[in-house]
Amino acid sequence: MSINDLYRSRLDEVHESISSQQIFSLKTLIDSVFNENKFYISSKRLFDFFAASICLVLLTPVFLLVSLFIRLESRGPILFKQARWGLNGEKITVYKFRSMKTELCDSTGVLQTVKGDSRVTRVGAILRKTNIDELPQLLNVVKGDMSLVGPRCHPVGMMAGGMLYEDLVPGYHERHLVRPGITGLAQVRGLRGPTDRPSKAKARIACDIYYVRNVSFRLDIKIILATILLEIRGGTGF
Repeated sequence: MSINDLYRSRLDEVHESISSQQIFSLKTLIDSVFNENKFYISSKRLFDFFAASICLVLLTPVFLLVSLFIRLESRGPILFKQARWGLNGEKITVYKFRSMKTELCDSTGVLQTVKGDSRVTRVGAILRKTNIDELPQLLNVVKGDMSLVGPRCHPVGMMAGGMLYEDLVPGYHERHLVRPGITGLAQVRGLRGPTDRPSKAKARIACDIYYVRNVSFRLDIKIILATILLEIRGGTGF
């Protein structure tokens, strides 16, 4: 079975795993969680839009340079696109700078990247180490698919400990009650990288659900400042 066939099969499995009853339960839960945070929700969307738009303008030279370096090293598209989970379990298309050889890119997310992965180009290794590869997600923020802060955007059909994430962690889709973020609580706590260990995967989701149940501008600002500090110290990717 080819990787594309595997991906289509995985999408069908995941889509069928979210029943109408689960969707109703999620929407009921989000009403209870955010009933007293209506101002936060609307204000955060405005903040995301204007902040991401300003960042895109200021980072235009960086986008141009990165695009040039990617194209000089290997032929193929500048941007990598992948189907991921969005708000309320909807599927969205997320953008990143391509960091792998074109013919070896995995749009499914099933074959997770590991340290020293031979699929990653030399330019891609730098982009991933510095997290510059994720800058195009600012486009997703402007579109409204993502937020600056929220649970990290997972590929549809993502595996953890050899299992589908939603099979490994009960209540997994609760993390999708808010827009996924470019950065989040799990990331600033060091829970990044391959999800080969079930314990680490569960710890990530615990952080995500804590965030969903405790949303506030104060928490968002703390996560943004912690992210900036981590990047100054050398980046959190690999």
